[in-house]
Amino acid sequence: MKTVTQIFQQVKTISVLGNPEVEISQLTIDSRQVGPQTLFAALKGTQTDGHSYIEKAIELGASAILCQDLPEVIHPNVTYIQVSDSAESLGYASSNFYDNPSSKLKLVGITGTNGKTTTVTLLFRLFRKLGYRCGLISTVQNQIDDTIIPSTHTTPDSINLNKLLAEMVEAGCTYAFMEVSSHSVVQHRITGLSFTGAIFSNITHDHLDFHKTFDNYIKAKKGFFDMLPKTAFALVNIDDRRGSVMVQNTKASISTYSLETLATVKGRIVSDSIYGLEMEIDNKEVHFQLIGTFNAYNLMAIYGAAILLGEDKDEVLINMSSLQTAPGRFEQIVSPDTRKVGIVDYAHTPDALENVLKTIKQIKDGNQQVITIVGCGGNRDATKRPIMAKIACELSDKVILTSDNPRFEDPEEILAQMQKGVPPIDFKKTKTIIDRKEAIHFAINELSENGDIILVAGKGHETYQDIQGVKHDFDDRVIIREAFGI
Repeated sequence: MKTVTQIFQQVKTISVLGNPEVEISQLTIDSRQVGPQTLFAALKGTQTDGHSYIEKAIELGASAILCQDLPEVIHPNVTYIQVSDSAESLGYASSNFYDNPSSKLKLVGITGTNGKTTTVTLLFRLFRKLGYRCGLISTVQNQIDDTIIPSTHTTPDSINLNKLLAEMVEAGCTYAFMEVSSHSVVQHRITGLSFTGAIFSNITHDHLDFHKTFDNYIKAKKGFFDMLPKTAFALVNIDDRRGSVMVQNTKASISTYSLETLATVKGRIVSDSIYGLEMEIDNKEVHFQLIGTFNAYNLMAIYGAAILLGEDKDEVLINMSSLQTAPGRFEQIVSPDTRKVGIVDYAHTPDALENVLKTIKQIKDGNQQVITIVGCGGNRDATKRPIMAKIACELSDKVILTSDNPRFEDPEEILAQMQKGVPPIDFKKTKTIIDRKEAIHFAINELSENGDIILVAGKGHETYQDIQGVKHDFDDRVIIREAFGI
């Protein structure tokens, strides 16, 4: 329980109407969750404006309202906190309400288009192996040591984020590793947090449905590094030409990692096969269970962050060598009878799909066919749809275009847009099957031969298919095993 004065300590306000010493027991941005002693934050979102729900929140017993625009009717028994940006102010207020939990942890965030989930998950697993109690905030799931908490967003809203961090502190965690989405930077979900370090993986076209331009997307990612204090570290992939852009204005101490040039952490791939990566990192040769160049970058980021956090180099590499991939990230399922290999990967951007397919090309035997099943999500960036299809055709022997999460779009229209990217020379090797389950079964039972590789891309760890606002049970891994008869 805290007063409005305590919650908005050091937060710039335009005005405070009513009693600033009123006690608050919960914060919410959802008017349906309002009860007595609640502070309701009216946020101006992309879909709805929380200011429309202020009166409803008061009817349900709200004691305080955070808003940018004061409502026409002012209730004398309600405290109104007017600010210039509700989302930004809520970030600081949420931290204050939960006693600034991020300052009591070593909090490391990773941002980038691809590799966030793998890197943050493996950092969490590595530091647990090193003997620490840790927290994880990721697209797949949130975790406090052994306790798993379902995840609904890559980065939760500022209230739930601080609540989760506070629970980590309460559980005795000393480290927390989290994905930082571009949305979370722009929407101030991470505002007010104290980061020990930040990692940049890479950036390619994604989320243009939200950011509108690629330049805005870059600026959103860069905004994370702009907010870092002098005490933090910024670790960036210098092989991505925008790695240096990310840290142009940061106050943090800058470190780099690279496969191609001089860097703080220099890596070299010795060999890459179905059995894993052999890499040289800091002049030491190590075998890792992960596969592919994209994972080589992830491993360097993990190693670099661990060293910057003060861990012993040899102990880090020894423990990293036994780390396994994150769920739905180049996850392999092998049929014991036919030796067909199913690979499930979250690749849902052109760059990610290209990386996965190039990796498969590098590690496959000469006679193995590569069959790719891929779709594109509805109500998301439509410009990547024909590009995804083109990449799948160029780097696969056979391709099936199918549904991903159509959401509120017509799946036939999504697939029609994808088909525009299929080169005429590849028409014969490309098939369209709307039903994703049918597409996976057809690829495994009709298109593939013994030993072939079937890539099912786009949904990765997800256990549902989002159709017209309803999440139906669906797991690519379950369907592959079903088709394999295992």
